[in-house]
Amino acid sequence: MALATYHHRGTHILYDPARLAQPDHALLPTPGPDWLSPAAWRAKGLVVGSAPGRGASQFLQVEDQAWVLRPYRRGGMVARLSEQRYLWQGLERTRAFRELRLTLALYERGLPVPAPVAALVCRQGPTYRAALLTQRLAHSRALADCLDPDATELLHEVGRVTRRFHDVGLDHVDLNARNLLISTDPVSGHDKVWMIDFDRCRLRPAGAWQQRNLARLERSLARFSPANASALFAAIRDGYHGANVSDQG
Repeated sequence: MALATYHHRGTHILYDPARLAQPDHALLPTPGPDWLSPAAWRAKGLVVGSAPGRGASQFLQVEDQAWVLRPYRRGGMVARLSEQRYLWQGLERTRAFRELRLTLALYERGLPVPAPVAALVCRQGPTYRAALLTQRLAHSRALADCLDPDATELLHEVGRVTRRFHDVGLDHVDLNARNLLISTDPVSGHDKVWMIDFDRCRLRPAGAWQQRNLARLERSLARFSPANASALFAAIRDGYHGANVSDQG
């Protein structure tokens, strides 16, 4: 997939022209700070919903394209200083451009990630704000919303999918039950497991980070389903260690 770029003053967009033909199309908000404003997308009649969590991702419908717009926002103590602004260190080092390129690399390897659409960066002096556009997965819900210890096959599949990402070297620094999505085919009823949100993630050789990822996932299960966390994680771990996986499939 060949990515294209759009530059106008302090606005920079890296995008897939097969999914976003023209960033400055009249159907869309003006490229720039308006892309970071849910109100600007609502004014165009393009917002069809939103997701929970920091950053308040917006669900967009642009003609036949279903997208998720996720602005970058900080958490923790540093958010008190600046919730949305990041230090400018060059365009290719921005959070959005790095995440889009990593998502594309995973997508092109056949891994279950949403198709990347665009990364927006708005620079102002020594800082920038940013957002990411990806394909919206139809009929999907977060693993956190369907934690059933009796759904053994689904939990095994979560483990197998996590192992696939680890086997290609993906260190997901925020692996939790909200960054794993389950989509259900409305005809066959078949469930598919996806991984999302690759901000600050990277590809690297095998190491202790794999166990840190799994430990983070286990902690999130304890947060979302304290009574069943042990059984849930045991089933995921069984799938992870029993997986017979490759890059494709």
